[in-house]
Amino acid sequence: MKFYDREAELEVLQSIELQSRNSATFTVLMGRRRVGKTSLIMRAMQDVESAYLFVSKDSEAFLCQKFQRAIEEQLHIQVYGTLTHFRDLFEVIMRESVSRHFTLIIDEFQNLYKVNPAIFSEIQDIWDRYHTQSHINLIASGSILSLMKRIFESENEPLYGRPTSKMTLRPFTIETFKLIFRDHCPNYKNEDLLCLYMLTGGVAKYVELLMDAGCYTKEKMLNYVCRMDSYFLSEGRDLINNEFGSDYNTYYSILQLIASGLNHRSDIDGALQKDSGVYLLNLENNFGMASRIRPILASPNSKISSYEITDPFLRFWFRFICPYQALIESGQLRLLRENINTHYEQFTGRTLERYFQAQLMETGNYTLVGNWWDKQGGNEIDVVALDEFSHTGLIAEVKRNERKLSMSKLEEKVARLPAGSFGKYHFELKGLSIENM
Repeated sequence: MKFYDREAELEVLQSIELQSRNSATFTVLMGRRRVGKTSLIMRAMQDVESAYLFVSKDSEAFLCQKFQRAIEEQLHIQVYGTLTHFRDLFEVIMRESVSRHFTLIIDEFQNLYKVNPAIFSEIQDIWDRYHTQSHINLIASGSILSLMKRIFESENEPLYGRPTSKMTLRPFTIETFKLIFRDHCPNYKNEDLLCLYMLTGGVAKYVELLMDAGCYTKEKMLNYVCRMDSYFLSEGRDLINNEFGSDYNTYYSILQLIASGLNHRSDIDGALQKDSGVYLLNLENNFGMASRIRPILASPNSKISSYEITDPFLRFWFRFICPYQALIESGQLRLLRENINTHYEQFTGRTLERYFQAQLMETGNYTLVGNWWDKQGGNEIDVVALDEFSHTGLIAEVKRNERKLSMSKLEEKVARLPAGSFGKYHFELKGLSIENM
């Protein structure tokens, strides 16, 4: 699949590279696994002198041997002897950058924790000694968000405050996502678009896999997911294994409970027989895998809330793949596929709501987008989009089938919105279905 979009990110990375010709720059690029970080960096640096180092989970000595060969071949830096400590290699690189400009890319930077946690203090020491004279464009990329945030955003960590730039790469926007699908299949149907969004959420690698395999219809996509060689069957587990440490089982259980419909804190506590508060907070703030959803304009301390899995692919995986590992192990993939069919329409109803909410936020016309429900959990409104500056907004009912939309029922729901929060807003009311995607 060709390279799509990312114009803003490319412009930022290229401007940083120009800046580094005069003074050293240290850029941190974060983003979930498979979102396209490495492709973005390589695209941005394709015309400049650079070296790419991938941090595998090897011993420090073995890793340094690989890195030494890489900088000798890619940057033509002559290194005498065999270096076995990263600090020595990094000092050679920083010393060289005093007299010449180049880019150094360290991918999966957080894996250095597994290699030797002391490396971060050594990087800090060497960076502090050389960066004022250096012309290096240093890029540290990582996909384990919890570790990357700890390394660069915790005041107790040695590299806190050292980066000159920090970026988070997100999945493709709705418009880019549609452009990719249209390039591969100009006559796609909206039902197929919804399925592609459900499975990928715009994550570059997932979209690429399905497009390269010619899976342009809902049926072909779901058949591909349920094949014996499917990448998607194990991807959810791989994502989770990378992120969670000793509390793996608890986090895993919480995500399974949310996917099964137990999305209130009290329900989760009851099922676990323990307090889930810290785990839910970490899932939201450190791992970015779950979100606490409140009615729009509700107080941040409001007890009216529920939890949902943030990532569309993980939401699908925990609902349809994770609970049925025994079927996968025994090769009963036909039953797995039939179960998805049985519950597909109900499951994609919420996916369609999320699609429209994401699309509205991406227009740049609204400052807040979400949904609303009352204290009893009723009178639910699927989409509420607000412009807090102009006090205007959009309220929409979302149904897969447009014939099930009822504007009169939506008007009744809007009439019951609390005047204290919504009275100053002027709303446009809409019905949205698959036809409006």
